[in-house]
Amino acid sequence: MPRPIRFIFALHNHQPIGNFENVFEQSYQESYLPFLNVFEQYDTLKLALHTSGSLMEWLDAKHPEYVDRLAELVKSGRIEIIGGAFYEPILAMLPSRDRIGQIKKYKSWLENRIGGIVRGMWTPERVWEQSYVRDLAAAEIEYTILDDCHFRNASLDENQLSRHYLTEDDGSTMSIFPGSERLRYLIPFGNIDETIRYFAEYADTFENAVLVHGDDGEKFGTWPNTYHHVYNEYWLHHFFDALRDNSDWLVTTTPSEILDTMKPLGKIYLPDGSYREMTEWATPPERQNELADLQKEMTRDPKLSTLKKYIRGGFWRNFKIRYPETNDMYSRMMATSLRLKEVLDEEQSAHGNNISESQTLLRQDSQHAQKIEAALDALYRGQCNCSYWHGAFGGVYLPHLRNAVYHHLIQADNLIDEISGYDDSYLEADVRDFNFDGHKEIRIANNELLAWFAPNQGGTMYELDVREICHNLGATLARRNEAYHRTVLDGGKNNGHGNDCASIHDRVVFKQEGLDSRLQYDSYPRKCFVDLFYDCDTNFDDVRNGRQRLHSTLHQSEYHATLYRTESQAQLILKTEGLVYGVPVKVQKTVTMTANSPALRVLYQLSGMPREYRFHFATELNFAGLPGGAEDRYFSDTDDNRLGHLGTPLNLKHAKHLRMTDEWLGIDVSLDTLTPSDFYAFPVETVSQSEGGFELVQQSIALQPHWIITPDKRGCWSTELTLTLDTSRAKLRRNPNPHTSTEIMNDRNTTLNLPLTPTLTASALHESRMDFSETLSVPETLREKRITAEAEK
Repeated sequence: MPRPIRFIFALHNHQPIGNFENVFEQSYQESYLPFLNVFEQYDTLKLALHTSGSLMEWLDAKHPEYVDRLAELVKSGRIEIIGGAFYEPILAMLPSRDRIGQIKKYKSWLENRIGGIVRGMWTPERVWEQSYVRDLAAAEIEYTILDDCHFRNASLDENQLSRHYLTEDDGSTMSIFPGSERLRYLIPFGNIDETIRYFAEYADTFENAVLVHGDDGEKFGTWPNTYHHVYNEYWLHHFFDALRDNSDWLVTTTPSEILDTMKPLGKIYLPDGSYREMTEWATPPERQNELADLQKEMTRDPKLSTLKKYIRGGFWRNFKIRYPETNDMYSRMMATSLRLKEVLDEEQSAHGNNISESQTLLRQDSQHAQKIEAALDALYRGQCNCSYWHGAFGGVYLPHLRNAVYHHLIQADNLIDEISGYDDSYLEADVRDFNFDGHKEIRIANNELLAWFAPNQGGTMYELDVREICHNLGATLARRNEAYHRTVLDGGKNNGHGNDCASIHDRVVFKQEGLDSRLQYDSYPRKCFVDLFYDCDTNFDDVRNGRQRLHSTLHQSEYHATLYRTESQAQLILKTEGLVYGVPVKVQKTVTMTANSPALRVLYQLSGMPREYRFHFATELNFAGLPGGAEDRYFSDTDDNRLGHLGTPLNLKHAKHLRMTDEWLGIDVSLDTLTPSDFYAFPVETVSQSEGGFELVQQSIALQPHWIITPDKRGCWSTELTLTLDTSRAKLRRNPNPHTSTEIMNDRNTTLNLPLTPTLTASALHESRMDFSETLSVPETLREKRITAEAEK
């Protein structure tokens, strides 16, 4: 008989904020419920279970009997509940206040609903930074589970990973368990005899050993082809049989039992990292393929196992570099978190600096306290990690997850505005380095819209929030190279297991045919008001297939920005100069937002053009979260003629109006041009990877009004656009009162015919102008005053 060994079987069950209802239910029926049904039959086995807050709330609402069964198993000592940050954020993204707040909130929820004492936490995606320790300790967390590769990166060998370690930061301590990568791949994909043999060999090698499995619970039924393997072929039954039959030396236990009965092996400081695959995904695609080729080349080389000790992947935070869209979400979340902190600080100050946040809320009237709590909850939901990165899972490539993050962040902002007493006349314009890139961005907002502009990125609008429906139409994603695209190009001939039951890291499945021909890469971000110059004979197919030739780099240049503000209007002037067809041309776009209006007016002025030249000018706008292929989402023209669903490619001639309607969201997005324009409209689609395989995903609708320009005698040309975000449909759903409905429809008819000419007078502009650098030092209390700014290049 082998020497005794203890086994911590820890599972992590999670569904992200914004995932589809049917995915929650399917995962429950295929993984969470059948696993529990089998586990309950083996009354001598123990389990450590983490369920993310987003999933646990759903379970408690839809299947409370499941949560009740968990509570009974906790009471009997068979399950230890592992806590965590409530909505499963990557802790590295969060300021300390939100880390601690999320962990404490979920700890309290679990202990109240399920019982027991929550002593440990699941570290989302095992993304670790040593500075976490002080915050986890402050949240009363005693342990977490990471991967063994974290410890190997700290120069520990296999013979030093047979138990937990103590770690410290800023005088605070906690324990860390190394999870076994080998077990992650053996369970449930390996042969059971092989798995038990691995336990026995480990036990005989290391005295008083503890082996930890810490991995996703969805691989027990929800991952492709696993349900049949795990349940119909009785893999889980047989595995539990083997654990029970070998329980005289192989003992299932929980992390808390180990902490209470065994001393740590020692003290360790772990470098920043995650599980091996995650650190690889965080590197550029060229590096990923280079490493994969090297490992394949050295498969039979005995030096490979030694070299692996010194191979380290990337740093999780660099997903914000690989995907600028991730940084957009992150910086948006940070701005909302800061706003809420300022509100909470004001509450704290008003009731004495020595009382806690929760005590502060209790001293407010209940409605006020509920709004603050709701804003905090919305912020926390907007921190859910899944759309902030990409690997074997869809992540940032899944529009519904990005939309959900923004939905909750906008919802939190709306609540903060209510708490702050903003009314319909609210208008705000401010300037700062919102996205932490060393350049200043501009934010203009009213009670209907919130728009963010990046002068240093072609003067584009990179976020457009529609507040009524809590939707960011700018939550787009550009098409870019991924390491797995070479697998798409070779048809998967040299990779993977196809339809076999295997880890998602090893499977290659194509969910559609012809994906290799759909690979395209963008040379610029898919944002709004991207200024482009084409060949005069460029055609629609060239543009939609990425074959168009661009004759300037103005869309990548830095625009000089001037911001003006009166009590009723904010106006942003963006201008640049550069070579177009080899000659210097000036471009100026003036964006105007009016208080209580759902529209943006944009005046384009081009100058310095040789009269003998003809120019093909387009401005591109991309709109996210308006999917194609549905009858209630469609294009229409001035006469309300439907032109096809929102995935339909359009090449319109001599038009002045195009509208996109999403009845499900309750919005009509209209673009009106003063000068008749040709319109290109087409879906922007990516070829991306998820746990289900390779798939084509619509990321945005690209809309390009474009003109063949003949300059006037001064070498100038201009046009004006009105972008209207009409949410009358959503407002009618929210308030179907007939009298109010009539007023709303009247408002809609008014906003669709907004004047295009800017209304700021010369004297108002002159009075309200100041330098951007001064704006950064202007107190928030000056919001009601005239604030304007001018940016330095």
